[in-house]
Amino acid sequence: MQRKTMTKSELIDAVADAAGVSKADAERTVGAFFDTVVASTKKGEKVAWPGFGSFSTTERPARTGRNPQTGAPVEIKASTAMKFQASSTLKSALNPGR
Repeated sequence: MQRKTMTKSELIDAVADAAGVSKADAERTVGAFFDTVVASTKKGEKVAWPGFGSFSTTERPARTGRNPQTGAPVEIKASTAMKFQASSTLKSALNPGR
């Protein structure tokens, strides 16, 4: 089964239609939401939306990986990754009857 990816433009259109606002207002609002999530998690805070899930960051330590073409070792730097954990309500909505 091929999965379709919703583009930013399609998301803005859907939010504007659902909220009954202009596309410009929807784009500013969605952009502000993501900016706030990034800024808060960057400070080490967890952003929770009851019934949907929570955003947080996790630290990945430096490690040695392998180049898949040559097999040569490659040093991978430590990094911070965004993490999303779905709430039990969202999981239930995605998996009805389970």
